[in-house]
Amino acid sequence: MPIDGKVLSVKKPAVDTLLPIAQAFARQHVVEQIQPYGSGNVNDTYLVTLTAPAPHLDSRYFVLQRVNTRVFPHPELILVNMRTFLSHIAQRVEQETGRHGQVSTITTPSGRRWHMPQIISNGSGTDSYVDQEQAFWRAITLIEGAKTYGRIRDAAHAYESGFALGHFHALLSDLAPTTLHDTLPGFHITPHYLAAYDAILTDTSARRRQQSVQREVVRETMRFVDECRAWSSVLEDALSRGELTLRSIHGDPKVDNILIDDESARAVSIIDLDTVKPGLVHYDIGDCLRSCCNPVGEETTDLESVHFDVELCRVILEGYLEETAGFFTEADYAYVYDSIRLITFELGLRFFSDYLAGDRYFKTNYPDHNLQRALVQFRLAASIEAQETTIRQIVEEQQRSAHLAV
Repeated sequence: MPIDGKVLSVKKPAVDTLLPIAQAFARQHVVEQIQPYGSGNVNDTYLVTLTAPAPHLDSRYFVLQRVNTRVFPHPELILVNMRTFLSHIAQRVEQETGRHGQVSTITTPSGRRWHMPQIISNGSGTDSYVDQEQAFWRAITLIEGAKTYGRIRDAAHAYESGFALGHFHALLSDLAPTTLHDTLPGFHITPHYLAAYDAILTDTSARRRQQSVQREVVRETMRFVDECRAWSSVLEDALSRGELTLRSIHGDPKVDNILIDDESARAVSIIDLDTVKPGLVHYDIGDCLRSCCNPVGEETTDLESVHFDVELCRVILEGYLEETAGFFTEADYAYVYDSIRLITFELGLRFFSDYLAGDRYFKTNYPDHNLQRALVQFRLAASIEAQETTIRQIVEEQQRSAHLAV
């Protein structure tokens, strides 16, 4: 998600107009079916089925996507980044196993299987296709026999989610972030979101929102934002002091981007790689825990049920820190709690800012939807803050456990 939260998409094309685009990536193989796929709200995604397996895919299926250039104005950089980190992972696998070339399936040190989606080039040898309307299309391989879930189902699922993010960070831990393009400048820089919020408060539509029937709720929410200002730059301050360093991160490691194998119930991949970029791993940690540890989800209308589940947090961090203990520093551990609280507050701030601005960016399904979303995140942030001591103790326990296992 970009800094302004924009997820508005252009009109979706009719499926029957996609055949020449899909055919370009299918090359000489016959396309049997094209159907909408997944529930993403940024790119338009389709599952393409061929009449027979294609050698360049080793499958009958692949994923076709129209990249939303309102969100990603330079979509070619997404593919450049993917080529960079996929090549890096392939080099690591070659060094460790002697296997050469493209690597879609990896065996982890513990014997687990891990899959990386691969870029599919078209018949002309390029990674993208630009149609007559100048829309930007790309194709990637489908990881079969696995799916994502909108919420954490149980403790085992929580552990797998932590493992998935930790393993991904470990794979990229020695990839210099300077080799990646920043496809979303300013993303997760909370002080920038606060500055945008302050600017919105001077807008006429924002003033009307403040004077609406919800005005008391709005005023209380504004007070909450003001109370959080004091610590809103905690991660950026740590970065500027050199306590934290930029690394290669996923950028959007929510629970519904973690693929779980249908048979083993183990995590086998983390998808939606458009946001891989330089950043703080704490952005990812905070977003993953924010997403996974609110059992009722961010779309609930029952504020009383919103809480941060510390037991899920414990299990997720166990899975995560077992994978990252080899490169995590003392400062990295020290700022885990801050990342959870901050990223939760940040998302709430983005929802609230969009509500005040007149719902310009986030898609809404009913009046005051963005206000309700903001209230959920702020309630979750308050729950996190109320359990600070417990969360810090969990991090310390997991730190000791992870280091003993190394």
